[in-house]
Amino acid sequence: MSAASELWGALPAAFASVFTAPSAALFEQFVTAWVLCPGRRTVTRMIAMIDPRSRRSHDAYHRFLRCGAWSLGGLWHLMAIVLLEAFFSEELLPLDLDDTLFHKSGRKIEGAGTFRDAIRSTGRRVVYALGLNLVVLTVRLRAPWGGEPLGLPINVRLYRKGGPTHLDLAQEMLGEVAKWFPLRRFALAADGAYASLAARPLVRTSVTSRMRRDAALFDLPAPRPRGRRGRPRKKGRRLPSPTKIAAGRHVRWKTVTLEERGRSVVRQLFAQRLLWYQVCRDQPVLLVIVRDPARKQPDDYFFTTDLAATPEWVAEHYAGRWSIEDTFRNVKQFLGGEDPQTWKGRGPERAAALSFWIYSAVWAWYVGTQKDRTTWNFRPWYPTKSAPSFLDAIACLRKHIWRSRIFVASDPAPLNRKKAAFLLDALAMAA
Repeated sequence: MSAASELWGALPAAFASVFTAPSAALFEQFVTAWVLCPGRRTVTRMIAMIDPRSRRSHDAYHRFLRCGAWSLGGLWHLMAIVLLEAFFSEELLPLDLDDTLFHKSGRKIEGAGTFRDAIRSTGRRVVYALGLNLVVLTVRLRAPWGGEPLGLPINVRLYRKGGPTHLDLAQEMLGEVAKWFPLRRFALAADGAYASLAARPLVRTSVTSRMRRDAALFDLPAPRPRGRRGRPRKKGRRLPSPTKIAAGRHVRWKTVTLEERGRSVVRQLFAQRLLWYQVCRDQPVLLVIVRDPARKQPDDYFFTTDLAATPEWVAEHYAGRWSIEDTFRNVKQFLGGEDPQTWKGRGPERAAALSFWIYSAVWAWYVGTQKDRTTWNFRPWYPTKSAPSFLDAIACLRKHIWRSRIFVASDPAPLNRKKAAFLLDALAMAA
């Protein structure tokens, strides 16, 4: 067995304390089977990837998801510790937050509901779909090979209609992470739907988000003169909306070079401290307007509660939020997060959360073992490829696992290397 495949085997084993002894064995088998499974990741298809000599009855794997004696919170706690100890030495951690819809079919799926489908909806037409609405928190990792950062999930919550709101769930997750790492500070980036988190009492966490184009803005209140009675003013004079500020003739733009999704772009910035009274009340925020000098893209309006931040940092920090969108796409397309057919108990929620956990685990294994190696085959139609995708990472992991499974007990007679390599490549890319 290769050292890389041994490290993968040790990764699920490091989480055994979250489970009972029987559940820990099922967890190790289930996670590896999920990685190896080609096609749809239904529970029964994944069971077929488990070694028949150690395979349990199929009911055991369904019960593991539906009513097994283990905790998602404990699983995420350990994953966050593994990621931060391995890849993050800085005190300030960049976090990203968003929600996504896992489509489901069937009339009785625990936790499912009808929600707006952000992918298929447009400005003129809203599309609704049945599924699980998941609020996901990721930590942003800069990979050794550079380029666009990776969004590694460290916490997930299922939103249920009639229960805690998306903002409540987000605040719960951020509070948990702050308790897990009492010596860390956090810089959260989220889209405009979560802008109101800026008014929540978040521990050691700043919020960067979008601001409404028609937001009612106010200047900071002037100090109350000495001797004047009454309560101090809570806001100053009314300011123009962000769009009118950007259109003003006296705005002094600063031209800078920013990094957006791994690429350098030239942008113009304007920043101003002010009050977005409807959202943050007594807390000033820093408004940052980002303009494309070529005017091919519309102006962007961001704000942050970190008043010491530079406008350049705010623009780059929010641009890095796109990593969580890549996470959603990869988990759905390449890990089949929507595929497991489990309907009752905690099965749907656990299966969806496990797909995000496996995504973090695969990247943790790949970055930790392969670093900046070229692990993919050269394709003549893609000569400029210089960084691995998630599909490359999971293919590399599959190759190591299949090699250890197939050749560990094979005949010692020489094997044609080209045939073996072709077989392993085919198995690794099967999806």
